[in-house]
Amino acid sequence: MPPQRTQISCPRCRQPVPAIVEQLFDVTSDPGAKQRLLGGVSNHAACQNCGFNGPLATPIVYHDADKELLLTYFPGELGMPVNAQEKLVGPLITQVTNKLPLEKRKAYLLRPQSFLTYQSLVERILGADGITPEMIQAQQKRVGLVERLLTAATPEARSVIIKEEAAAFDAEFFGIFGRLLENSLASGQEGLAKQMDAVQQALLAETEFGRRIASQYNETQEAVKTLQAAGKGLDREKLLEIIVAAPNEDRVSALVSMTRPGLDYLFFQSLTERIEKQTGDEKKKLESLREKLLELTRKIDQRVEEEFKRASAMLETILKAEDIQKATAEHLPEMGEMFIQVLNQAVQEANRKNDAERMPKLQQVVAVLQQASAPPPELALLETFMAAPDEAALDKLIEEHAAEITPEFSAVVASVIARTEGEGGEAPPEEEKQMVEKLQSVYKAVLKFTMKKSLK
Repeated sequence: MPPQRTQISCPRCRQPVPAIVEQLFDVTSDPGAKQRLLGGVSNHAACQNCGFNGPLATPIVYHDADKELLLTYFPGELGMPVNAQEKLVGPLITQVTNKLPLEKRKAYLLRPQSFLTYQSLVERILGADGITPEMIQAQQKRVGLVERLLTAATPEARSVIIKEEAAAFDAEFFGIFGRLLENSLASGQEGLAKQMDAVQQALLAETEFGRRIASQYNETQEAVKTLQAAGKGLDREKLLEIIVAAPNEDRVSALVSMTRPGLDYLFFQSLTERIEKQTGDEKKKLESLREKLLELTRKIDQRVEEEFKRASAMLETILKAEDIQKATAEHLPEMGEMFIQVLNQAVQEANRKNDAERMPKLQQVVAVLQQASAPPPELALLETFMAAPDEAALDKLIEEHAAEITPEFSAVVASVIARTEGEGGEAPPEEEKQMVEKLQSVYKAVLKFTMKKSLK
């Protein structure tokens, strides 16, 4: 488990601030540790009192068994003598070693590499991933540009920077910006996250690449509306009509990505028949569309195949681990819909073959996934209350679960109501209306119980 935020003293004004402070980053036992270190989630503080926003001077031990890396870093400002450094590092290295099976305890553990600067530590870690100093320097320039945008005195000053650096706002920049925004949210820096959101809105409106992203998003939303309007009547012919009528390539791409299974042999046969009936510019337009559709479907199929191979390899890696449940938990952030499909296929195949050796291992993976996807206890309790047949039964259930009626539970109910109401249209279906009314009745009953309890 990654460390939790704790209260520390601000390096500048000494006022208490929340931060994640971490000394040991053992990527082998905790794959998320690398991202916490390099992404500035750990050992970083943002003080609302004095405005300090930067790294904390913290000794670091970094370990990655796969790359045989054992690295240490001691900030110079700590003025820590060598013997004190060794006393601090020793127990952490012992902790790393004890987690490794005997066959993985190699000579590199006896020769930790020490670094005098944080930058040199980062370069060594990234260098092991094939990232060169030149690539790091390019990324630092992008991060520096983000900082300039965040510190611009006014929106007008920010717009001037955007115009001056127009060529810098590419896919790489937006990728880095997105990760920095995610890190600010993960580390609880709400003020910084709001600043970055404002910058992001400006970038989407004022840069060529940003406008492209915004356009793709808007076209995707329009594609969703079109397909929803078609409803159950969406067959190959209707899909062909929708795609032919698409106003631009972004809309076509969005439609194809959402309806790939429908673009089969019969679909392309219908398109070819339509082409053969046309002449002149209309025929050329449809032929060009066919080539575009073939290209898009080919790319989607290639991407799906690559995802399938990665998911299959991940599953085999997990099944070979000594502790399958631990390995599954460590890979949870990497698991998506494709992994679930691969796992289900593996379970079905093992069941069909009566594979007594493989099935128990697969069941361990399934158990961890089920536990990770289980709803929080507040939602389970809400479902219990929602099943009450009438007000009297609901009040009785609330009394029986009095100890579980917490402020957190009330907040969850309010959040579910807001989300349900927000997702509805101007005229939601009768079933949705009943759902909202039931949620509101539960919320009112809980509030009434809470008020009565507070008056006792």
